[in-house]
Amino acid sequence: MKQISFFAMIVVVLFSACSGGGEKTEEKKEEGMFTGAKGEVKLMTLAPGHFHAALVQKSMYDQVDPVVHVYAPEGPEVDDHLARIEGFNKSPENPTSWETVVYKGTDYLEKMLSEKPGNVMVVAGNNAKKTEYILKAVESGINVLADKPMVISPDEFPKLEKAFRVAEEKGVMLYDIMTERYEVTTILQRELSKIPEVFGSLQNGTVDEPAVTKESVHHFFKYVSGNPLKRPPWYFDVKQQGDGIVDVTTHLVDLIQWEAFPEVPLKKEDIEIVSATRWPTDLTKEMFKKVTGLDQYPEYLEKDVENGILKVYSNGEINYKIKGVHAKVSVIWNFEAPEGTGDTHYSIMRGSMCNLIIKQGEEQDYKPVLYVEATIDKGLETFAGGLDKAVNQDLDVMFPGIRLKKLEDKLWTVDIPDKYKVGHEAHFSQVTEKYLRYLVWGRLPEWEVPNMITKYYTTTAGLKAAYEAMP
Repeated sequence: MKQISFFAMIVVVLFSACSGGGEKTEEKKEEGMFTGAKGEVKLMTLAPGHFHAALVQKSMYDQVDPVVHVYAPEGPEVDDHLARIEGFNKSPENPTSWETVVYKGTDYLEKMLSEKPGNVMVVAGNNAKKTEYILKAVESGINVLADKPMVISPDEFPKLEKAFRVAEEKGVMLYDIMTERYEVTTILQRELSKIPEVFGSLQNGTVDEPAVTKESVHHFFKYVSGNPLKRPPWYFDVKQQGDGIVDVTTHLVDLIQWEAFPEVPLKKEDIEIVSATRWPTDLTKEMFKKVTGLDQYPEYLEKDVENGILKVYSNGEINYKIKGVHAKVSVIWNFEAPEGTGDTHYSIMRGSMCNLIIKQGEEQDYKPVLYVEATIDKGLETFAGGLDKAVNQDLDVMFPGIRLKKLEDKLWTVDIPDKYKVGHEAHFSQVTEKYLRYLVWGRLPEWEVPNMITKYYTTTAGLKAAYEAMP
């Protein structure tokens, strides 16, 4: 997009109040409105300690200046980040052309805020200070694109709420990187759940059989862009990375809100934590060395070491109700997937007419597959006809080439062409492109900010409940 259309300009003005900024937002945007012009977005990357920071730059964007300023402390994390960016520049397939200006020093945050050579901060790394980074950035009038999680503790949650209020006052955009919304089976699960003739209505569910369940299994040692992933040692400290139920479950809670209540503004009062639990993954020194390169545990991890074994509380489960609907999220971290296997995902949405299920296990070759399981006996033929139309005609407009395949009398799957299965790394570009469009639009959809707040309330309240439940 080279320039904003006249109609889009009208939309920005008429709906500026819905952006959460009111008159102050409109005044701010008239001073420095994003137009979609080439190179007008200038990125600043702060303390990139997680490879997600680099994935934002795996593609080039016309609207983004190729010069990116990096502010970070000295150490291997920023060096690894720079190496990844250089790897993208030298890639034999679709090479990028980023130019990096680097500042290394203990005062990296203060230096970025005083120099402010950019207008968008990307932050992905150690989560201990991430909420503070976000607040300081928006207070300085800087837009923020943040990796999840934005907050990892109940005590810090009010600071995140303040950051959203300040962003509204300053007329800047604070947004988190929700890549899982771009996974094709999840999109189709959501779209099918919006068709009453197929899904019926979402059930309320019970504690034992929630209406919506999202479960994921991850691995500490894995390959990214074809190379073994080296994780920083603090990644295994829940005080710095966060417990499992405030980290990966950010995605799961987000998807439940996004699918079960599409485009509905939610609030903290809509959430009731029923129960929560947390438990550790055990790592030996050999495992720790394989994934970090260190022979010994750092001093800050000694508190979690028992008989030479590092206890990493990366696993957890939250049972909760959202607007009266029972939901469950759970995450498990193993050290390394057996050869030929990988991360797994399971999701189910229970409707009055069918269940929409995503599986990603051995049977699916560790690739997500969407199933439709009818739960009715009467009118099954009519249901099958409606499902056929929904997939082969209605949703085919969104994803040309998808086809419904019958497996059993009451079970179908959706065949999806490989071209739509772009993978986790590519989703970062998709999120960034959406964020750039929002910058031009001048606001987020009215439900995004309240739902981000509600999401992080759910994860941090779940963590608090899990601690309280421990003996």
